[in-house]
Amino acid sequence: MSRVTARRPTLRLTAHGRVARPDTLAVEEPLEIRLGGESLTVTMRTPGADIDLVHGFLLSENIIGGAEDILAARYCAGVDEQGHNTYNVLDVDLRVPVTARPRGFLTSGACGLCGKTALEEVRVHTRHPLPEPAPLVTTSTLAEMPRTLRARQTVFDATGGLHAAGLFTADGVPLVVREDIGRHNAVDKVLGWALRENRVPAHDLVLIVSGRASFELVQKAVMAGAPLLGAVSAPSSLAVDLAADAKLTLVGFLRGDTMNVYTGRDRLAIDHLDAERTAAV
Repeated sequence: MSRVTARRPTLRLTAHGRVARPDTLAVEEPLEIRLGGESLTVTMRTPGADIDLVHGFLLSENIIGGAEDILAARYCAGVDEQGHNTYNVLDVDLRVPVTARPRGFLTSGACGLCGKTALEEVRVHTRHPLPEPAPLVTTSTLAEMPRTLRARQTVFDATGGLHAAGLFTADGVPLVVREDIGRHNAVDKVLGWALRENRVPAHDLVLIVSGRASFELVQKAVMAGAPLLGAVSAPSSLAVDLAADAKLTLVGFLRGDTMNVYTGRDRLAIDHLDAERTAAV
């Protein structure tokens, strides 16, 4: 299996001079996903947890609804210049084979469709609709989750070049953390883990991501039935619209003791702020 980091020569320039030295970088390699031997898509990812990534991707794209829909997932032959298996091709056998290659995936930021169509696509296709908002997690517990996530980003510590995603219980226990060069892949990896561990629909779990919250990440949370998505950075406008439409709780700028609650505030028990200083969202 490929390593997740690689060394490359670099010339470091500072105010004190220059030095030639190797730098540690995050590995980025293609992963081709096949269904029954037929190519479905290629994604650029950091190697590792590929089986989870494929499960999460197929769930997010409404190709499967549960782990039982996959009979087998195996690496195919694919070799580098030295004749070693690259582990960059995964073939999946479905319980009910698709009769034709899927003509496209659920809406992404690059598809060119309007926002209304994008929201409707997710609403129609999700197999795990979210329950009505009800208290799930305290804000003090939620505030600790990004810190816990960051403490488990071991490859980021070495490279500074990876996104992370994690699934937490409502009392703040991290169940799984994954890193990847792509934020969407990191989310697919944790959701694929949840699927294989029989934790989907993830109605009792919190999804935390290390960067921004795009429409695509909200879509993935909704498709897995995760009721709360917390992001260290900002959401997009369409991400907020989808979260509101799907009744998902979306929290952005989750840093330290501060956060912006965009939708679904009824799932949060606000306990780390003085009630008189709490502004309406």
